Amino acid sequence: MPELSTIQQVVVWILPVLFAITLHEAAHAWVAWLLGDVSAKLAGRVSINPIRHIDPIGTILVPILVMLISHFTFVFGWAKPVMIDSSNFKKPRRDIALSVAAGPSANIVMALLWAVALKIGLMLHPEVSRPALFLVLSARAGIIINLLLAIFNLLPIPPLDGSKIVAMMLPAKQALIFEKIEPYGFFILLALLFTGVLNWMISPPINWSLRAISSLFNL
Repeated sequence: MPELSTIQQVVVWILPVLFAITLHEAAHAWVAWLLGDVSAKLAGRVSINPIRHIDPIGTILVPILVMLISHFTFVFGWAKPVMIDSSNFKKPRRDIALSVAAGPSANIVMALLWAVALKIGLMLHPEVSRPALFLVLSARAGIIINLLLAIFNLLPIPPLDGSKIVAMMLPAKQALIFEKIEPYGFFILLALLFTGVLNWMISPPINWSLRAISSLFNL
């Protein structure tokens, strides 16, 4: 594959990152709506239109800066959070967990769809076709960013999705104790990032997932 300029790298990554971040939130909204909470629906968040979910800083500025600083080896960002009113659920603890788990699940589905796109791009001879080459490069970026977001968000650290899933699975008393670490969650994540522990935690499952996708689609 050819070496890409910084601008070309941004162009390749921008759509996969945009959809990975925004459709993650759309999945939260959609499942919450299916389970009885109309809050996200009324706010216009049950939509695959990325514009409805974009946070100018978290969805555009931060991902671009992180990609540039990390030389396109790491991506981080967020969309506008979906508000969920658990009082609308028939079984609040179960339904909150399902609504929260929908985000990482959507990223896993998108990674598989990008793998299909990668397979198609490789069949279209990217060595001689610029559109096929763009599809291949974007699909690779799509697989990576979606696996990264899925696995990262499943970490049981507030405010990540994994922490909410764990809290809903714990007995009520233990859940209250666990939720007390939420004010410190951001600082815990920063500490894990700058000490390299975060990379140590998420790299193995990402590598396993990449190997599984490669084997599944014969890439």
